Amino acid sequence: MNENMKKARDIITSYQGKPLRIMEVCGTHTHEIFRLGLRKLLPEQVDLISGPGCPVCVTAIGFIDEACWLALEKKCIICTFGDLIRVPGTKMSLAGARAKGAEVKPVYSPLDSLAIAEENPDRQVVFLAVGFETTTPSACITVKKAKQKGLTNFSILTANKTMPNAYQALVGSADAFLYPGHVNAITGNAVCQKLCNEQGVSGVVAGFTAGELLTALATTIRLLEKGEPFFRNCYPRVVKDEGNLSAQKLMQEVMQPCDSEWRGLGVIHDSGMKLRSEFADFDARIKHDMPNIVGKPNPACRCGEVLQGKCKPSDCKVFGKGCTPLHPIGACMVSDEGACSAYYQYTEHE
Repeated sequence: MNENMKKARDIITSYQGKPLRIMEVCGTHTHEIFRLGLRKLLPEQVDLISGPGCPVCVTAIGFIDEACWLALEKKCIICTFGDLIRVPGTKMSLAGARAKGAEVKPVYSPLDSLAIAEENPDRQVVFLAVGFETTTPSACITVKKAKQKGLTNFSILTANKTMPNAYQALVGSADAFLYPGHVNAITGNAVCQKLCNEQGVSGVVAGFTAGELLTALATTIRLLEKGEPFFRNCYPRVVKDEGNLSAQKLMQEVMQPCDSEWRGLGVIHDSGMKLRSEFADFDARIKHDMPNIVGKPNPACRCGEVLQGKCKPSDCKVFGKGCTPLHPIGACMVSDEGACSAYYQYTEHE
């Protein structure tokens, strides 16, 4: 351990001040902090709570129902990232739809779904576009390529989300945010700085290595002790104030803001992304004349409260019992970035 890491560790372990609540907005941060054993360094008065930074976890139940409808009623080939397949919908998951004969293909990139569309010209192919600003540009590139190729059997079902208005919805839920480094690498720091300047919302942009996370946690604790609102970028090797301008331009060209439902947070104004009218031919909801589908959550699942930082996964009565990674009741137990998955993997439970 180098000198800077030792100094950061000492700041964390020696803290004896008032109780603090720090929200890890990013699901990858949640898993890495557990995996690296950093929670064990925290004094009891520092509480790390999980936030909504897991794209699969915040995806509305109705989206899964829509995907199942496309797969079973329209006989589309559904292309998706693997962790979305077992997320429960109202009646079934995509795995359940596949058991009923639906064709559901896991892909590693949206571009993989274009190849599947070209290989199956007599079938409609739909890519499930789920993610934050980090992955939305790749969906935009895919749609542009589909238009350039003149593909008529390809579309995307969008559940893309943006973080700024989600931060706004979470104001007051924690003393400070650990902002997701990979999102800020795209968006830049203006939104976080504005929250600090105009509303007194404190936060630190964190990286993902042990040293970067230690530095971010130590910085957060030290600045919270001072009692003044703050914003710091503790991931400067990747995150620049202006962000990735090319990615921002691409998203603005292909998509536009829309209201979006977040699991646990409800509908947040202009927090989603949908295809612009110029690309409407590739919007699965329009292309397949989809009816309005509203999902119904399982009343036993507390994912919504976990995503708001209102409870820990272990507070849920079905955690580790009725809800496990093999038999999940909620999305937070399915995703590799989910808080319930992290708690199940790294903590003791019955």
